[in-house]
Amino acid sequence: MFSRIDRINELIRETLAEIVARELEMPPGVFVTVVKVDTSRDLRYARVFVSIFPEKKFGRMLELLEKKIYLIQGMLNKKLHMKPLPRIEFAADKTEAEADKIEKLLKEI
Repeated sequence: MFSRIDRINELIRETLAEIVARELEMPPGVFVTVVKVDTSRDLRYARVFVSIFPEKKFGRMLELLEKKIYLIQGMLNKKLHMKPLPRIEFAADKTEAEADKIEKLLKEI
């Protein structure tokens, strides 16, 4: 059984993924994926984990998302009709990069 927080996390993740894919202009050849959302128990804050490909553009794209955070938050507020709506912040999801490193190490063995 999923808790209320789990359902809210998934709803925010799906909505933000749609906003990033359809509403924001990204440079050609750059892919931003909303991987996971962790919302605080009091629903005031949500940490949004993103994966960015290619990895060498990660810092620049995370900076771009941070610059547009008020625009993104506003779009999220319009699409989701819930109170309170958590304030979002972006964070790096390094899972895929770490998996690539492990895979390379295993190939060397």
